[in-house]
Amino acid sequence: MLLVGVERKSATGEDEIISYLHQGALSRTTASTDMNHTSSRSHAIFTIYLTQQDRRSSLLLPSASAAGMEPSELDSGMSIVSKMHFVDLAGSERIKRTGAAGDRAKEGISINAGLLALGNVISALGGMTTAASPSAATGLHGGAVPQPRRGTIHVPYRDSKLTRLLQDSLGGNSQTLMLACISPSDRNSPESLNTIRYANRARNIRNKVAVNFDKNSSVELSMLKTEVARLRGELSKLKLLRRQSTLTLNGSSGDF
Repeated sequence: MLLVGVERKSATGEDEIISYLHQGALSRTTASTDMNHTSSRSHAIFTIYLTQQDRRSSLLLPSASAAGMEPSELDSGMSIVSKMHFVDLAGSERIKRTGAAGDRAKEGISINAGLLALGNVISALGGMTTAASPSAATGLHGGAVPQPRRGTIHVPYRDSKLTRLLQDSLGGNSQTLMLACISPSDRNSPESLNTIRYANRARNIRNKVAVNFDKNSSVELSMLKTEVARLRGELSKLKLLRRQSTLTLNGSSGDF
């Protein structure tokens, strides 16, 4: 999948992250419609890759200081990499209500297509959870007992770039939170009701979240690095003893 104009920058603190978020917000396109004077004309995704490195064990290694090694050279603790998607979805639009025409109408059609693809993915993931749920099979709340679906349910991630980008944040090893923004106006009650129903489908998604790291490989790597530090320390001591013995021999030969 080719994404035009996407830029990745490194950050070491909260202030840098917020500044990049403001830069991205300035690049968004907004326009006026009959329903919103500053309507977003596209979806927006802000992704943060967070790397956590445990260096506590390297600081406690006595052989590391003896060998003159820096703590950064002995990052024997486990490393955890997390990814967070912050997604601002443009609102669903009906052309009759917005009065959009020309480019605005084309943008509205593209927005609705992305929301439709995302809704289909959410429905498919929610259907997989419902089919495998014990409470749904026994009808705990006295409702109709849904029948489990046969075969494997296809999740249409590839129907749009939006769902392809959010694939690992929807049905993968992740936690998903959806906030629905609705209008307080009575004139927009149909759109508000549809938005609530749209967000309610996301409640059916149940993911099992686990930290992705291998404890065995981390411990083994820590042991190997500790052994390397110990051997380097012994090598430094041997070199020092050899220099001292050489100086002693030279001094003894000069006495004759």
